[in-house]
Amino acid sequence: EVQLQASGGGLVQAGGSLRLSCAASGFTFDDYAIGWFRQAPGKEREGVSCISSSDGSTYYDNSVKGRFTISSDNAKNTVYLQMSSLKPEDTAVYYCAAIGFCSGSYFYWPTRDHWGKGTQVTVSS
Repeated sequence: EVQLQASGGGLVQAGGSLRLSCAASGFTFDDYAIGWFRQAPGKEREGVSCISSSDGSTYYDNSVKGRFTISSDNAKNTVYLQMSSLKPEDTAVYYCAAIGFCSGSYFYWPTRDHWGKGTQVTVSS
C-alpha cells in the first residue's frame, strides 16, 4: 500500500521560509517520482514541483520558480520542499503524491490512491 505523509506546514509571515517533508513507504521509492501539489480555498488543486527518484529531474511551476527547492533523500525515502520568500498566495494545503513521471517540462498526475494527507501552509501578510 502506497503511503505518503506530508509534514512541516505552519503559519509564517510573508517573506519567511518553511520546509515540508514527505515520507514515503509501501512502494519501491525508485519506481516513482514524488510531486508536491497544493490546493487553496475555492481553487483547484495544482502541481507545484516534482522530482524524479531515478535521475533527479525536477519540475517547478512558474509561480514558485526561484523560491522553492525540491530535494530527495533516497536513503530515507523522503522528499523535501524548501519554500522561501513565501507570499500570501502560497497559502494552501500542500500534498505530496507518488507520480509516474517527472521531467523539467511536465509530470504525470497521481492516481487516486497515490496521494498523502496534506499539511496546511498559511502565509500572513
